[in-house]
Amino acid sequence: MSTFFTKQSGIGRPESAKRIGLVLGSFLLPLLIWSLVSYVPFVWHPKVDITDPGGVDYFQVDMLVDRAMFNQEVSNMEREYQPVPTGIPANPIYLPTPGQVARALFNGFVHPPLDSDIPSMPQSLWHSIQIIFWGFLISSLIGVPLGIMSGTYDTVRRLNEPFIEFFRYLPAPAFGALAVAILGIYDGPKIAIIVIGTLFQQILIIANTTRKLDGTIIEAARTLGARNIQLLTKVVIPGILPDLYRDQRILLGWAWTYLIVAELIGTSSGITWFITQQARYQHFDNVYAAIITIGLIGFGTDVLLARLGRRLFPWDRTQDQD
Repeated sequence: MSTFFTKQSGIGRPESAKRIGLVLGSFLLPLLIWSLVSYVPFVWHPKVDITDPGGVDYFQVDMLVDRAMFNQEVSNMEREYQPVPTGIPANPIYLPTPGQVARALFNGFVHPPLDSDIPSMPQSLWHSIQIIFWGFLISSLIGVPLGIMSGTYDTVRRLNEPFIEFFRYLPAPAFGALAVAILGIYDGPKIAIIVIGTLFQQILIIANTTRKLDGTIIEAARTLGARNIQLLTKVVIPGILPDLYRDQRILLGWAWTYLIVAELIGTSSGITWFITQQARYQHFDNVYAAIITIGLIGFGTDVLLARLGRRLFPWDRTQDQD
């Protein structure tokens, strides 16, 4: 009936338009600030991009110098009756403009690198996505069952949660050298770091979600004869499924946060290698493009999972808020 009233009165449409507008605004506002800092000379621009070196020997065209140094050399040249250098206000090299980053993003996907031995940005991203997939899959295969059992059975909780509470405070990167020694220098230790970084948090979060299930439902099921496996499969898991799905969406974001650290272990590979290589040669437009691409992939994945959640669990009203 609520759907009927929404369709008839059109109440949902303005609300939906407002929501979309706020989402767009959350992205456009930082972009506007970035554009102001990049394109409006008097906002920041602590550097000067040399267009004509004039009589200054060490100045070169397109060289970035501090504004104070530029002004000093202008004064020197005027005092010595030498050609005065000219330049335009500019930002440091580590802050490219939105236009430069957009071009780098386009070129990164359209034009492969000239050196065939250097992976392109799409290849690097695909390799990182595989690391994320396997790491989070292994973590979930272990963490979800343990979390559900810990939240359901007090004996299991007392047996494993004290150790998990201790272990979750240990930083995952600290196990990098050990992971390399055991699993080699390729993708094994990278996957292991993501597993270590997400598994123990996952167990505790899912256990807490399981304990939030209405106890009267479990007691009623036990009264009707549900025991052990049947209690889990017929009562607990169906009861927490929407919240469990939402927990996994959040935990997947955590897996992405461990990616950069994980890929620094062992051989250089993935999007981390691409970013570090581009930063080494001061191609910061490519660095920003890669970072933005990671964010777009993560955000896009979460939006798709949210939409899928609304279809899988139409009775769960909290899914509509995502």
